[in-house]
Amino acid sequence: MFSTLAAFLGACLLIAASPGPSTVLIIRQSLRSRRAGFLTVLGNETGVFVWGVVAALGLTALLAASQLAYDVLRIVGAVVLVWFGVQAIRAARRGDGGRELVGDATRESGWRSYRGGLLLNLANPKAAVFALSFLPQFVPAGAPQLPAMVGLAALWAVFEIGYYGLYVWFVGRLRRILDRAAVRRRIEFVSGGVLVALGVRMALQG
Repeated sequence: MFSTLAAFLGACLLIAASPGPSTVLIIRQSLRSRRAGFLTVLGNETGVFVWGVVAALGLTALLAASQLAYDVLRIVGAVVLVWFGVQAIRAARRGDGGRELVGDATRESGWRSYRGGLLLNLANPKAAVFALSFLPQFVPAGAPQLPAMVGLAALWAVFEIGYYGLYVWFVGRLRRILDRAAVRRRIEFVSGGVLVALGVRMALQG
């Protein structure tokens, strides 16, 4: 069991270290505030856990087997990525990418951050299919598959909360430098462009 968990956590580290749309969004939101960045992480990891549970129930096999279902989710995911990218570019043009909010606006912004991380993950069909192929490899021999995969999905999500939490902390430490208006606008433009490019690539992939 120990060797299996060690291998699983090592694989989780490699997955988290691979840059992707979630990483871009987490860094962008962390520039607004640590709270926004961490809530984006929580939203993203909720999506990771959801896909893990869905994989444990065998439902993602239907997605992997149905080209139509996969393509529909792929196009939705592409639209979501492009939308996030356009939002970042618009924020850069307005110059409000790093403003802090107070009161009800802060609560609304926090919910938006969490929802954004969740939506970005759930709209990614690759995340669903990957969970289906990834988790069963680490189920111990003789263990009941459903509870074991749900437990692994929870461990995966918790591990990534800790990993991406370091991103949030590190960006927060650099905010004094990154919070300059010109620097912030450039980062918003770059992150927005990357998200749009990733969305277009997802839309064009078969």
